[in-house]
Amino acid sequence: MHRTAYGLPAASLVLLGICTTPALAEPPAPPSTATARSELAALTVATPHSMDGYARDKFDIWSTQPDGCTTRQDVLARDGKNIEDQPDSCQPASGSWYSAYDDTTVTTVAQATIDHMVPLAEAWRSGADDWTADERKAFGNDLKDPQLFIASQSSNSSKSDSGPADWKPTNHAFWCTYAKDYTHIKSIWKLTTTDDEKTALTSMLDTCTN
Repeated sequence: MHRTAYGLPAASLVLLGICTTPALAEPPAPPSTATARSELAALTVATPHSMDGYARDKFDIWSTQPDGCTTRQDVLARDGKNIEDQPDSCQPASGSWYSAYDDTTVTTVAQATIDHMVPLAEAWRSGADDWTADERKAFGNDLKDPQLFIASQSSNSSKSDSGPADWKPTNHAFWCTYAKDYTHIKSIWKLTTTDDEKTALTSMLDTCTN
C-alpha cells in the first residue's frame, strides 16, 4: 500500500476526488532564531525532578494515529524518501532516511530509529512527572511539533536520555536547528531547564546564521 500525506491509500484518495501528494519529507520547521532566543530566555531554571516512578511506558509511545498507523510508521513515511510500503500495511518495506544528528543516510527500515528531540526521561525530570497520562501520551507521540526525528541507531544510542548539556550532534551543521527545536519543545510544553543546559543551548544558537 502506497500512502500519501493524508495517511490513506492513493487509490482511495482518487475515488474521493482528492489530489494525492507525497508525504512531507521533513519534520515540522523550527522557529526563527529570534523566537528560539526569546523562548530560551523565558524558560524556568529549576533543579531537575527525581526520576522516581519514571518509565517510558508512561508516555504510551508509538500509539495509533487517526490514520490507523502508529506514530513511528507515520514518522517513517513523513521523513523518508522513495518509500514503498508493505502490501496492506503502514510499515515501509524499503526507503531511505536521513539522520541529521550524524549526517548519515539509513537504508534499512529497522535501523531507522525515531528519536524524541527532548528525551522522555529529560521531560520527566523537567516537569512531565506531574502531567496526566493523556499529556504524556501527547508528548510522546507529538507529530505537529519538531519533537520526533529520524536518527541512526548509533546517534540515538549515543544521545540516549541526555540533553544538550551532556550531548550534542556530531554534525555541527545541525547544531542551530537542534537548539531551536529543543528550546521550542521545552517552551511549548512548559518544561524547565538548568543553567548548564541553557548555556549549551545559547552556545549552539550562536552558530545560527539567520
